[in-house]
Amino acid sequence: MKDDQVLKQVADMVGIADSYVSAWGDEAKVESETIRRLLAALGYDTKNDEALLESANKKNRPDVLAPVQVVRSGEPMRIAMHLGQSARISDFSWRLETEQGEVMEGWLQSQLISDERAAGGPLVFALPDDLAWGYHKLEVFRKRRKSPFEMTLIVTPQSCYKQNALLDDKKLWGTSVQLYSIRTNHNWGIGDFGDLKQLVADVAARGGDFVGLNPIHSLFPANPEGASPYSPSSRRWLNLMYIDVSSVSEFAQCDEAQQLVGSAEFQQRLVEARNTNWVNYSEVSCLKMAVLPLLFDTFCERHLDKDTARAQKFQQFVEMGGESLLHQAAFDALHAELKKEDDSVWGWPVFPEEYRHFDNAAVQTFIKKNFKKVQLFMYLQWLADTQLAEVNELAEEKGMVMGLYRDLAVGVCDSGAETWADHGALCQDVSVGAPPDILGPLGQNWGLPPLNPEALKETAYEPYVQLLRANMRNCGALRIDHVLGLLRLWWIPKGEGAKDGAYMYYPVEDMMAILALESHRHQCTVIGEDLGTVPDEIVEKLSTAGIHSYKVFFFETAEDGGFYSPSHYPSQSMAALCTHDMPTLRGFWHCDDLKMGEELGLYPDQEQLKGLFDGRAESKQKILDSLAWHGYLPEGVGHDAAYVPMDRHLSEGMQLHLAASSSALLSLQLEDWLEMDKPVNIPGTVDEYPNWRRKLSTTLDDIFTRQNIIDLTRRLTETREIASQKTNQE
Repeated sequence: MKDDQVLKQVADMVGIADSYVSAWGDEAKVESETIRRLLAALGYDTKNDEALLESANKKNRPDVLAPVQVVRSGEPMRIAMHLGQSARISDFSWRLETEQGEVMEGWLQSQLISDERAAGGPLVFALPDDLAWGYHKLEVFRKRRKSPFEMTLIVTPQSCYKQNALLDDKKLWGTSVQLYSIRTNHNWGIGDFGDLKQLVADVAARGGDFVGLNPIHSLFPANPEGASPYSPSSRRWLNLMYIDVSSVSEFAQCDEAQQLVGSAEFQQRLVEARNTNWVNYSEVSCLKMAVLPLLFDTFCERHLDKDTARAQKFQQFVEMGGESLLHQAAFDALHAELKKEDDSVWGWPVFPEEYRHFDNAAVQTFIKKNFKKVQLFMYLQWLADTQLAEVNELAEEKGMVMGLYRDLAVGVCDSGAETWADHGALCQDVSVGAPPDILGPLGQNWGLPPLNPEALKETAYEPYVQLLRANMRNCGALRIDHVLGLLRLWWIPKGEGAKDGAYMYYPVEDMMAILALESHRHQCTVIGEDLGTVPDEIVEKLSTAGIHSYKVFFFETAEDGGFYSPSHYPSQSMAALCTHDMPTLRGFWHCDDLKMGEELGLYPDQEQLKGLFDGRAESKQKILDSLAWHGYLPEGVGHDAAYVPMDRHLSEGMQLHLAASSSALLSLQLEDWLEMDKPVNIPGTVDEYPNWRRKLSTTLDDIFTRQNIIDLTRRLTETREIASQKTNQE
């Protein structure tokens, strides 16, 4: 294209920003070629200016009635229609069927608000302002026209749900854990839903109100080493490796399974899998998948073939799961079969050509011929869902305010079930990531195809609604990873480096409103991971939407490098010392992350590395100063950071300091209770470090019988109660 003006005009129309403010505070321009490729990925014809304008006008020409309109409760119900001037208003009537089954009808003429057709604008009419929350169907009829114009009208609350305890300003605390990292004396080498039950009971008994989890989305059963919870096969289904095999009802009914598991060889493998310090995903998968199909055979024989009550519950689950469950189960079954033939088959991009999309005839033939193999994976998803529900029920029985706190990853892997069966909801010629910043001068490319904002509107946000519903099941809170993605995502054309990207803007008001509606329906509090560079335009939106901010102590610093007092954190937030992408508390204090980064070659610039070490030393001193100022520096701990190691006393002092915060929620990592040093994940590495594999250093039984942890949890509960009282007095 000779003239970038047309390119930028269409980009602006679509929501692609041609510039942004960099991490250094400068205005950074986006290359025209990047914009062109992103527009092409969205389906625009970019061969020349004329073709681009024509395709843009065609794709963005308003329908008579928009496919969807989202209105917050309390706002006026105003519906715009785009009609020619010759159309007579008296010919039009409307019919509204609410989700609750109520039907309303009327004539446009009697409810006309404005008619700007002469100036090229819309005709606007009113609907009742007191509609219930929900997804309603609006139809507009025209005389002598057979089919009506249709719109999905979504009415939502003003803000997200909060439990009564949060509305009453109670300060809650809980633990966060990578589920796979839990050790017990009875699991199969990986933390599972049975272990989670035990952890929930232990935390509840110590005064905690929630247990936070890593994303538990489905991964790749046939490729178990693809272990990152943030690169899932699908975000709508669960990781099958978290099934507690021994607790499945069919295990007690299956002699073959019991004999296999009870054999000396199998027991020895279980012991070895438990005793490793790193999860051996291949071995765990081999052990579980040797037994689970036997349990499915027993289920078929004892229940499915006889249509028992248990079988009917399974069938109801399958019916509710619909096409999405079939996509997931068919993918996992097909992947498993292809993996047997060729061990290098890691995902659908390397499937034989005829199997590379769910809709292909060969895939449908495979499903028909191998339906029992497909049904096996439906059964396994049912087991996982049932066990997760049992954990949530236990949390409620134990009186936890929130119970489970789940984590929604920002996207899906480009080689899994969701992309394999996609019908346009995802933009697969694009990956999301982050632009260059001070710590990552090349930016980040996460390899995750984003939701297509144009397709979202065309489908009345159905993929987004189903995503929220799947992840708000069986929990009291949901953390949304990279919540800024509701406003904008850094889109990178496939095959390009992260610096060659641009920000794509999303319909943030609609998406936040729908988030509020689903949070109320599921009674699920929302926490937004809003770390990093946060644009001013979303800060107030998140606050107004009732989304809890994410306050990590080490990042809450003033311009002079000092640390903000946690008592000044906003109430609508979750406070934490560390996250899964950071070193542990001990690792941070002893600079293990910087030392390891140097060994792995992550910091080739020695001057930059020296600056990071110097900055860490300064931060440590400021932390000690802050603890001393607020009265949380333990007796006997020195004031000179150069000579103060991270020990149990200092760790507890920092945790109690944060527990006194104004944040409604406080999340603490089990790793820091155990004074562990190795991190869960080192961002920017793939093979250099065994990410997402490191286990806890001891078992749950040991953790919650240690006197120092019993004392710490008691003091945490007391400190949070004092913080609650202080808030109520102000």
